[in-house]
Amino acid sequence: MTGDGLAGLDARRRAWTEEAWRHVTGDRLRELITGLVDIPSPTGDEAPLATHIAGTLKAAGCRSAVQPLDDRQANAWARLDGDGTGPDLMLYAPIDTLTVGEESEDLPWIGPELRDDMRPHATVVDDDLVTGLGASNPKGHAACVMMATEAIARAGTPLTGDLVAAFGAGGMPTNARPVGVRHNTGQGVGCSFLLEQGLWTDYAVIAKPGWTVSWDEVGLVWFEVTVRGTHTYVGSRHRLPYDNAIARAGEVVRHLEEWFAEYAERHTGGTVAPQGIVSSVRGGWPRLAAVTPAVCTLRVDLRIGPDTTPMRAKREFAAAMEAIRDKLPGLDLSAEMILAIPGTRTDPDNWICRTSMASWAALEGREHEVLRGNSGATDANILRGRGIPTVRVGMPKVAKAPFDIDFARGMNTVSVRAMEKLTRHLVRTAVDTVTRERTESEGAA
Repeated sequence: MTGDGLAGLDARRRAWTEEAWRHVTGDRLRELITGLVDIPSPTGDEAPLATHIAGTLKAAGCRSAVQPLDDRQANAWARLDGDGTGPDLMLYAPIDTLTVGEESEDLPWIGPELRDDMRPHATVVDDDLVTGLGASNPKGHAACVMMATEAIARAGTPLTGDLVAAFGAGGMPTNARPVGVRHNTGQGVGCSFLLEQGLWTDYAVIAKPGWTVSWDEVGLVWFEVTVRGTHTYVGSRHRLPYDNAIARAGEVVRHLEEWFAEYAERHTGGTVAPQGIVSSVRGGWPRLAAVTPAVCTLRVDLRIGPDTTPMRAKREFAAAMEAIRDKLPGLDLSAEMILAIPGTRTDPDNWICRTSMASWAALEGREHEVLRGNSGATDANILRGRGIPTVRVGMPKVAKAPFDIDFARGMNTVSVRAMEKLTRHLVRTAVDTVTRERTESEGAA
């Protein structure tokens, strides 16, 4: 069952929303997403895409700008000015892709070859689907933010508060790529810079995957685990002390996999189910297969719920390391926390939660459905962490396609019909917020 998307709005806001929706078309969304996918934007190199976004929104009548972080990385933003009597709202989306789209950086870790969907080139599969690197996440969602802002601008909606469309560089969970200059090119660096430079609002909606309204999500901590052994030679294995750090690291990984499951069960609550993985292993000289290394290092990503501080997670992980030492006598093991971003929560009774859920319910024709068990982190943590009440809403992963949908294709395939639905949600939520007096939304918080 679906609704007309207008239930709960008064007559004026119904009319304003319908007028803005009139400018939301499948053809325009297809044009926007194709333009975004065709411009490569791996983390650290988003400046060309930011320039394209700012120019596109300027042409639609928005005041817009590119905001450089350095000579390669940049944010983009656009603003529709209200009369100053209402609350300001930010519609936000990151613009960097998780992978690069080039064999030199992606292979062999992404698979044996780069498929077409893993490259920064948009392909229209049929009347509905578009594929290409980041076509759904994040670029399909960024296109919806662009479309919603453009539609409200073209409709001439009388705004009391400012509507800000913001597009952040460095939204992916990554540090600098091998060709990077700055180490801090990911982990929400663009979003942080936007806020530090004064692009601040009363509320925010971040467009990221999942057709539900989420008011909380996990954060993350990274650990580097060092497993020590003995540097020795294969020809002397049977004559000298032998303690292979790589073999020891494999045992540690096995025990960590068991601990991750226990950890997730203990910390599941609200809408989150924080997970953990061992993401990389480093040790030894590939050119010297004849010798063992003295150390092998593991990289761990451990997700944390809004009620788990990074320090609590650090101590839990330290206890897990101690338990593994007890199970593996003689193990020389240490761990260091090397990154921390707290999980965050917005009060579900806050205005932005209530209006976003009302928009969802109006479009679906039923009560808002909360999706639980989430372990994905986004720049919503940056926004909430700085004090901006924020919700996350997005598109579901494409389920029906003429090809199998694995993790990469889920990121790289978008439905134009789903984009239109998300855009309508963003438009309605925006109109319901930036046409009010501040006291109206503050009273609903």
